Amino acid sequence: MGEFELIRRYFVAAACAAAGEGIALGIGDDCALLQLPAGEQLAVSTDTLVAGVHFPVLCDPFLLGQRALAVSVSDLAAMGATPVGFTLALTLPAADADWLQGLARGLDAMARDCAISLIGGDTTRGPLSLTLTVFGRVPAGQALTRAGARPGDLLCVGGSLGDGAGALPLVLGERDDDSHEARALLAHYWSPPPQIGLGLALRGKASAALDISDGLLADCGHIAAASAVALVVERERLPLSAGLRALYPREPALNHALAGGDDYRLAFTLPPQHLASLLAEWPGVTVIGRVEAGTGVHLLDADGRDIRPPARGFQHFGSQGD
Repeated sequence: MGEFELIRRYFVAAACAAAGEGIALGIGDDCALLQLPAGEQLAVSTDTLVAGVHFPVLCDPFLLGQRALAVSVSDLAAMGATPVGFTLALTLPAADADWLQGLARGLDAMARDCAISLIGGDTTRGPLSLTLTVFGRVPAGQALTRAGARPGDLLCVGGSLGDGAGALPLVLGERDDDSHEARALLAHYWSPPPQIGLGLALRGKASAALDISDGLLADCGHIAAASAVALVVERERLPLSAGLRALYPREPALNHALAGGDDYRLAFTLPPQHLASLLAEWPGVTVIGRVEAGTGVHLLDADGRDIRPPARGFQHFGSQGD
């Protein structure tokens, strides 16, 4: 099967390749054309997923397609952007029809859930990897960024933490468990729902935001650095799912929540006056700490004492303890 036949058969014909709002010209030409309403800005983010680094080489292609797009769209949610379109650059060792069909179905399912359209991309031969670029729109001046947190703000997260890291031994085959709790963690790992609605609700309220991909402490460090403040995390306030608490003792569960990554929940700072109205709309939001003058991220135990976690998060070119 040639490159253009592969694209036509598995991607051009997919439902998610149909032009949507904001797309003047979609997949099939040299470039896509995006049409933004007056007064809006374009939000753009690129993610690369490499076999053996971001996902097992032997995994369900449908689940891989779902996950690949979900983690990319999560970046749009973190900016308070409405999804518009995405491109896919796919590198394949071989053109396996069944595998491609599964991947395309997974992408299409997540694209429909996120109301985002496939608008172009590329295919080539080589070690398996996927690079997705997502495009969203946001009113000028209303994008959520990592800068802007101020002393006195609350530190919040958009839901339970640690499920992605808790699922990893199951994904890698290091642990065998077919319980309801294990299946719940696996579902979150392979199909983490981007918190698009929460991101939109935070526009005009949150002072800073991002999505948690490399671990809560590591990612909060980005807000602290960009905002020139200190973030204080109270360990006892971390929201842990029933599945994580059922599968792990307390300390490992907390460590997964603090440093495990792959949660794709939003972490954000919020002036206290906005908390009540936000909770009325998003009851899953949890306050886990606060913003203070200073630098860095500080973790407190139940008695308010500073503690040092065994790891802070994932880095591609460094140790987890960095």
